[in-house]
Amino acid sequence: MSDTYPGSVHDKKICDIESLEFDKNVTLLVDLGFIGLTSEKATILIPYKKKKNKELSSEQKEFNKTVSRARVKIEHILGSVKICRKVKDKFRGRLFAREDKVILVACGLHNLKMKLKTNKN
Repeated sequence: MSDTYPGSVHDKKICDIESLEFDKNVTLLVDLGFIGLTSEKATILIPYKKKKNKELSSEQKEFNKTVSRARVKIEHILGSVKICRKVKDKFRGRLFAREDKVILVACGLHNLKMKLKTNKN
C-alpha cells in the first residue's frame, strides 16, 4: 500500500509517482484513466475504448463486460471501507502519518466484517 494522497490526485498520477514494482506476476484491472500504464511483471487489463463513429466488436464488448464485472466487486469493497467516516472525510489530524494508520484500521474492520459474515453462514 502506498502513502495516502488527497482525493484530487488521480490514481494514475499516484502510480507514476510511486513507481509501482511487483515481486511476482499479478493482474491489474484498471479503467480507461490508466491508459499508458506499463509494468514488466503485471498483466494490465484495460477496457477497450470506443473510437469516434465506430462500434466495438462483440469480442471487445464481452471483454469490457468481463473486466467490469470484476471491477465492480472491487468498487463495492472500497465503498465498504469508506463506511468508516474518518476515511472519506478530510483528515484533520495534527500528527503526521496518521492517515495511513486510519486507512489500515478501516481495511482491517472491513476484513473482520467479511470474516464474521462468512462464519455466520
